[in-house]
Amino acid sequence: MKPARTPAGDMPAQQVARFQALFRDLRRDNLQMLDDVYAPEILFEDPLHRVMGLAALKDYFGRLYDGVESIDFEFGAVLGSHDQAMLTWQMRMTHRRLRAGRELILAGASHIRFGARVHYHRDYFDAGALLYERIPLFGGIVRAIRRRV
Repeated sequence: MKPARTPAGDMPAQQVARFQALFRDLRRDNLQMLDDVYAPEILFEDPLHRVMGLAALKDYFGRLYDGVESIDFEFGAVLGSHDQAMLTWQMRMTHRRLRAGRELILAGASHIRFGARVHYHRDYFDAGALLYERIPLFGGIVRAIRRRV
């Protein structure tokens, strides 16, 4: 589904392109890039956290990116309308505290709502695949439950 055109131009396509570029380029040392994409009143949610406000989002991403050795997002399908979009993605990441620095591949989707900037961002991904399965003993239990289900 192609995003609808607005009188102000192709705002959905512009917002989606800015969002995708942000996550292709974002690193711990350039978190100021968040200012160009997110509104000061951003509400960000993922399976593990809920963050309100741009300063809190910068802090959150700063903690997330601490220890990231490499990260790459490959975006797939995009569905959108004049003020929101849903994007699928696959993240490839190496992090010194996850999987002993081995590459982690995680599929997910992001729902964003925007005006001039993104004011709502919710990520959907399998938290078990990211964290719970990596915890000694607990990870084995989670993997066993997955196999049985």
